[in-house]
Amino acid sequence: MKVGEDYALERTPLEARRPMWEVFLIRFGTVATLSQLILGASLGYGMTTRDAVLATIIGCVLLEIVSFLIGVAGCREGLSTSVLTRGTGFGRFGSSLIGFIIAISCIGWFGIQNSVFAEGIVQALGGSVNLQLMMVITGLAVTLLVVYGYKTISWTANIAVPGFLIAMAFATYKMLTDYNLSDLINMAPPGAIMPFGVAVTMVAGGFMVGAIITPDMSRFNRNIKDVFWMTFLSLFLGELIVNTLGVLMAHAVGSPDVVSIMLTLGGWLSASLVIFATIKINDMNLYGASLGTSNFLDTAFGVKMSRATITLVIGVLGTLGSVLGILDRFVGFLTLLGVALPPVGGIIIVDYFILKRSRKELDISRAQNKLPDYVENINPIALVSWICAFLVGYFIQWGIPAFNSLLIAAVLYWLGNIIFPSAKK
Repeated sequence: MKVGEDYALERTPLEARRPMWEVFLIRFGTVATLSQLILGASLGYGMTTRDAVLATIIGCVLLEIVSFLIGVAGCREGLSTSVLTRGTGFGRFGSSLIGFIIAISCIGWFGIQNSVFAEGIVQALGGSVNLQLMMVITGLAVTLLVVYGYKTISWTANIAVPGFLIAMAFATYKMLTDYNLSDLINMAPPGAIMPFGVAVTMVAGGFMVGAIITPDMSRFNRNIKDVFWMTFLSLFLGELIVNTLGVLMAHAVGSPDVVSIMLTLGGWLSASLVIFATIKINDMNLYGASLGTSNFLDTAFGVKMSRATITLVIGVLGTLGSVLGILDRFVGFLTLLGVALPPVGGIIIVDYFILKRSRKELDISRAQNKLPDYVENINPIALVSWICAFLVGYFIQWGIPAFNSLLIAAVLYWLGNIIFPSAKK
């Protein structure tokens, strides 16, 4: 395999699997972020520490169930999320759509995060560097890292994750040094009371898309036990540590806007927070986009393009979007695409673990370390279930919309195959 191809359209062979801690560190880096700190501060502004931690734990349990089940499928089959969907209910056409949605969503967020990355460095340098020039530098730097695939992403995580945690620790100390920890833990929330159900919704909904694309990483796990510990530790440690810090900070300053306050600490501490927080999530944005694009080109047009080449092209496009400042106008659209992904998880779980419509073909081809020779072109039941669940998740905000849409997709897909058994392969 060429350097950086990372088995984008193939099964990841056993000899290419990596130690659990290595995959965990990459995954942990996508959970422990500044956006997670903002979420924790929002909880802390409207909840006691005890209630905020309990809401985080419940949200993590829901995320772990989804992450683990889908992650197991990705590990067993050695396939990325979009390629896995070919044989787990969606067929070639549905898989093409999923690859396209993942690609567009990740490219957009890559460009937006690149703007944040560049702004942090410019601010640390006192504005002595042109912002657009820095956007080009940061965008192309991350692109070159991702061109080489998993190995450089792992190397980046080995530096960025500890760097982020150290910078967070220093910033937390500077913000909380004048406060009594026991008082912060036991104090009443400074803002309007947040309903407990809303808090759980924020935690579970905030990382549901990340849970759905777990196979992008779990395909590098060596066994199911590694999948469990990779997903469990990254979720519970990442969410609990960062959320709890956010809660304490919100209690200390009486505001949910703790990140802005942290960044006013100035100097390289602020820059380190932004740099380490952004680079470890943005390389995964671009990596996910490259995998989704590879699958889209293959299923839609029969084009097998080098993942490294795809990364260069979409990295340049994402960087250009951030330089031109056009991506901020599409945040609503990107958020809409994010609503479309949770139902995919429900269909994958039901098809792979309950209906097992294609398990025979998957098992035979897995033994030969190749993709199945035959994949259905379209599965109407999956597409109808997906669309209905998406509409419910978008228009009905009761409960946890992302989790609701996943459950509805799962139930509709299961019922559809019971009512129309002739639709089974």
